[in-house]
Parts: sequence; C-alpha cells; structure tokens
Amino acid sequence: MSDLDRALAQGRERPLPPEVERLLRDVGAPPRLAAHLRLVHDVACELVEWVRQYSPDLVVDREAVLFGAATHDIGKALHVAELSGPGSAHEGAGRALLLARGVAPRLARFAATHGSWTDGAVTMEDLLVSVADKVWKGRRVTELEDLVVDRLAGATGDERWEVFLALDGFLGEVAAGADRRLAFHTAFPVARGAGSPAAPAPGPGGF
Repeated sequence: MSDLDRALAQGRERPLPPEVERLLRDVGAPPRLAAHLRLVHDVACELVEWVRQYSPDLVVDREAVLFGAATHDIGKALHVAELSGPGSAHEGAGRALLLARGVAPRLARFAATHGSWTDGAVTMEDLLVSVADKVWKGRRVTELEDLVVDRLAGATGDERWEVFLALDGFLGEVAAGADRRLAFHTAFPVARGAGSPAAPAPGPGGF
C-alpha cells in the first residue's frame, strides 16, 4: 500500500468523497495533503451536524461545505512547498484546477476562499470550511468564530453570548483531539511516493 493509499484509507477519519479521492490520485497529490484534507473534511462533518442541531432553521448547503473542506487545499498539489511553508499561490490555483475538471463554481470556490473571511460576500458555508481548517489542529481564531456566532444569533434569535458559549464549547471539544490529528497528519510525507504521477503543469486556464 502506497503512502497516498494509507493517507486515504487509514485512521478513524471519515473517507473523502470518491470523486475527491479520484482527483487526488489523478493529480498525484502528496500523501500529507490527502491526510490534511481528510482531517479537515472530518471536522467539517462534525461542524455541519452541530450547526444543524443548534439551528435547524438555518439553511446550510451541507454538500458544498463538505466538498469544500475535502478540496480546499487541492492547489497544494501544484504548489507543494506550501504544504510545509507559507504561501497563498495554492488558493487561486486550486480553484482553477477544479474548474478545469468540471467542478461547479459554487463548489470550486472554497479552494480560493478558505484563507479569508472578511470579504463582504462570504457565506456561512465559507465560514464553516475556514473554521474546520483551523480547529482541526486546535487553532482558535476569534475574528472568524465571531462571524459564525453572528450568523447563528441572527438565525436563532438567541442572545449572542449564549451562541458564543455553545459554539465555544463545541469547538473546544473538537480542539481537544488536535494532538491525535496532528500525529496522523505528520505521519505522512510531503514528497510524492515513487510512481506517483506528477501534478499537471499550469496550462492556459491558469492552474
């Protein structure tokens, strides 16, 4: 079993959607990227379910959140250095890659939006993907979480402090598993395994 196979199959995290697994294999994704996407997708599943239970009347596109979490860093298959160092080149590259492969814009957008949440056009779905991408490793971002609290308070009519306490408690429980997730994440190499296809070179579409 290759490192990529192990990253996609081992561990307690939910499997990625089959179409995402195929995409990762097609682009020769580094094993650590696959592990990271599984971890964020798994946390996003928990987060969407918590939101559904807390605010049943709030309409959230579950499919979009989960696909976005599963593919948000796909651009790092092209910009591998950003798996272990800073950089945002993967964001636009990831969205372009997904669009070039026929992914709908509403689903491809998360590859470009997951790193920013101050845009006035940001949706609840965008915020949830961004939160999942932080809290999987125990990172809490007050500004980001406050935006989620505002959306939930507006939907439920609850006092903002009540929503804050509920969300804070849930995210605290998720963050408590960060050490295990980080151990899973770092168990996989950044480098592609022998025999893995190289990521496609940038083409006219910009990916």
